[in-house]
Amino acid sequence: MACDEPAALSGTFTRQNSSGTSSLDFEPDADYRFVESLEERYKCAYCRRVLRSPHQTGCGHRFCQQCILALRELNAVPTCPVDKETIKMHEVFKDNCCKREVLNLHVFCKNFPDCNSKVILGRYQEHLLQCLFESMQCTNDGCQDQILRKDLKEHLSQHCKFREERCQYCNTYVLLINIKNHEKNDCPDYPVPCLQNCSQIILKKEIEKHHAVCPEAEVDCPYKQYGCHVKVKRGKLAEHENSALREHMLQILDKNSRLEEQISDLYKSLECKEIKIQQLADAIQKCEKEFRQYTQLYGNNSNLMVSTQALASHLDKSARLESQVKQLIQMANQQQSKLDLRPLFDTIENVKQKIALMETYDQRLVVLEDQSSKHDLQINIHKAQLNKNEERFKLLEGTCYNGKLIWKITDYKLKKKEAVEGRVLSIASQPFYTSRCGYRLCARAYLNGDGSGKGTHISLYFVVMRGEFDSLLLWPFKQKVTLMLLDQSGKKNHIVEVFRADPNSSSFKRPDGEMNIASGCPRFVPHTVLENTKNTYIRDDTLFLKVVVDLTDLEEL
Repeated sequence: MACDEPAALSGTFTRQNSSGTSSLDFEPDADYRFVESLEERYKCAYCRRVLRSPHQTGCGHRFCQQCILALRELNAVPTCPVDKETIKMHEVFKDNCCKREVLNLHVFCKNFPDCNSKVILGRYQEHLLQCLFESMQCTNDGCQDQILRKDLKEHLSQHCKFREERCQYCNTYVLLINIKNHEKNDCPDYPVPCLQNCSQIILKKEIEKHHAVCPEAEVDCPYKQYGCHVKVKRGKLAEHENSALREHMLQILDKNSRLEEQISDLYKSLECKEIKIQQLADAIQKCEKEFRQYTQLYGNNSNLMVSTQALASHLDKSARLESQVKQLIQMANQQQSKLDLRPLFDTIENVKQKIALMETYDQRLVVLEDQSSKHDLQINIHKAQLNKNEERFKLLEGTCYNGKLIWKITDYKLKKKEAVEGRVLSIASQPFYTSRCGYRLCARAYLNGDGSGKGTHISLYFVVMRGEFDSLLLWPFKQKVTLMLLDQSGKKNHIVEVFRADPNSSSFKRPDGEMNIASGCPRFVPHTVLENTKNTYIRDDTLFLKVVVDLTDLEEL
């Protein structure tokens, strides 16, 4: 945002306000062809071009705003180049009447005679944005072709290699330049030859289905389970079956013979099991018969017989248990005589000591882990402080203290796209200073334009920031400021804008906040000039802006 002040009569002139409404204007350096010869009263008395932002002096002659500023900068006491009269700055005023007349002069389109339009000078740039014979870059991403606006539609639909075309096989839209690669690698409906050399053409998506029936594909013989391990092409499978019929029959007979032997063995095993089952059934019947006899016997002598039989049963069990206990004691004595357990006891004791020692190590490990955590915390704090110091050192190393800023803007296309989409409207440079203890300043750029330059120009502004030594400096800021777009060809065809700070503007007073309102050029450089491939303002997607503050009459603390 630039300061919005009226044209001054006190010797300084403010730039156009970026926040003001859109108005008629024109590019000063273009070669215009006027419908009628340009009258002398519409020419600047200094540069002899058509007047831009005309100002009239006390002697009655008219100058461009930039030209009269240039006269004053050339000489402490500027003189009129026409009548050599001294130009008194307090008598200079902005000639709005002449400005309206100039802006309404009719000019031919620069594309004459193809375009025979006649437009007023103030609407010339608007006409170029609509002129059918104006050269423009193709709007498709990746295409660098320059085409007349009238031919753009035909170019986009018929000639551009970066237009989208429908794939003739799968109907998917693909960039024309990539369509061959799409067909060969990605298109599921692209016809391809069978990999088995069967001379058939199949859709890529159906290749697996085709392989299941392809006559040239090698398959196993159907009699593989009977022992034929031959692999043969599917188309010759019937021929193989006919030629190897005898071998297949023999393999089947051999397989059947082995199966019959297995069945015979199973029958024999089954007969044996049936015999065992019958024997068990007979044993069960015998037991049931004896049980019934014992039941009848117990019924007649129930009390006596039960007691006698129970006692006999307990005596038998006691005898068996006693015998088993003796055997176990004898075996234990034998094992004890064979094994010496003293080394085992010693080993157990050593293990107990080691376990106790490890428990003390665990306690020490807990203490050490606590100390390690504290050390890690201290190290992290030191690392954070070191990172802060490193960032501060880098900032100090890249900071200029001579009133000059070289601002390198990389990734121009990406940053302009973000500005066009409204995500990042402006970017700011690193701060720079007029001296070690001087004014703190920076630059701000709108890559898609701001105010009257929105969408057509880069807007570049100068910003006064709050500094550490503001209380010791003189306010308001009054120095001359030069804004430059640097030519990267080495020919020094830089684009330069110069203005002097207006002491009455809030943009140059001592900052109350972090920074003042920006002041500068909303129409600093047109996109058409900046991005023209014939120019060398952008290289490797990078441009350089320079800001120079005139340090004349500026005291250094």
